[in-house]
Amino acid sequence: MRITSPILRTTVIQPGPMPTPDPFLFCVYHKDDYPQGPINKTMEAPFPGNGNDFDQDAPYRMYHGEKIPGFPQHPHRGFETITATIEGIIDHADSMGNAGRYGQGDLQWMTAGKGIVHGEMFPLVNVDKPNHAKFFQIWLNLPRAKKMVDPSFAMFWAHEIPKFSSKDGKASVTSWFGDYFVRDEFGKSGADANACDAAFDQYGASTKKNLPPLDSWAADPENDVAVLHISLKPGGKLVLPKSKKEGVNRSLYLVEGYDNGVLIGKEKITQKVVLDMDSSQDVKLYLPESSNGSCEFLLLQGKPIDEPVAQHGPFVMNTYEEISQAFKDYRRTQFGGWPWPKEEMVFPQDKGRFALLSGKETTPNI
Repeated sequence: MRITSPILRTTVIQPGPMPTPDPFLFCVYHKDDYPQGPINKTMEAPFPGNGNDFDQDAPYRMYHGEKIPGFPQHPHRGFETITATIEGIIDHADSMGNAGRYGQGDLQWMTAGKGIVHGEMFPLVNVDKPNHAKFFQIWLNLPRAKKMVDPSFAMFWAHEIPKFSSKDGKASVTSWFGDYFVRDEFGKSGADANACDAAFDQYGASTKKNLPPLDSWAADPENDVAVLHISLKPGGKLVLPKSKKEGVNRSLYLVEGYDNGVLIGKEKITQKVVLDMDSSQDVKLYLPESSNGSCEFLLLQGKPIDEPVAQHGPFVMNTYEEISQAFKDYRRTQFGGWPWPKEEMVFPQDKGRFALLSGKETTPNI
């Protein structure tokens, strides 16, 4: 029997948004080395931004922020945002009165639905050390029937998000959303699917307790949506299991540690790339012992929505007539308006991570 490569297509990642498979719309890997913050507790960057700073050659970017890096209040309609953090702090505020400070492994999931205004700012909270930021901003489409649902906001704290490490500590998977089942490289020689299921709590990772918004495409298990962060240290290896469903799109993003080569199946990858994968195959990932440091992947997968996509700026609908209507609705209603005193809304420097939802504030309960 002929064995085919699990890699269907390889695309070199350029600065800015990365290619995404349906049902995803957009993905950016943010990596900014912000300096330590000022002692006056304003959390401002040392130099003002120009309102549109995306300079990829600079150590950090201000984006649309003027004094504080980030994205001041702006509208969305017709899709969801998933902000998956690794390092750094983000302050969220929105037109529903919800708010939060999150980062350091937390995940925020926001359904724009029929319309929401939000801001995501990156305050320089640390005054005694640099403010490194590293996270993924992902847009997940909504199907036609769900594009005009009520907006919603959810926070998943880092300690609630399932993680798995191999016995030798050289491979790890963070399941921001979706199931991950181990294979023999993790000490379960010849394990079949049933054995993996039986050993799930000990050997696997799932977000069955961290459910997405009910209107999300990810809420239906038949759509097999997954968002995983995979890390390998030198000598680390794992098997990425095939999808549980047929017709699932899967993309694997190699964003760190590619210089000395990473083996994906039998192919050696030495560039920052997105790999469109055959989701019907298991695939082995291996970082050679000779590598200088760790490598990191993002995995996005899901069944395609397979509907027309019309996008203009912050709105994603099925037709451009609907896009035009979105702009009219926003001009008329401001999607509920902005209830916060500043467009670049941030919270006090000494305030810890929190989520304010429907007037109730919660914090990580570790």
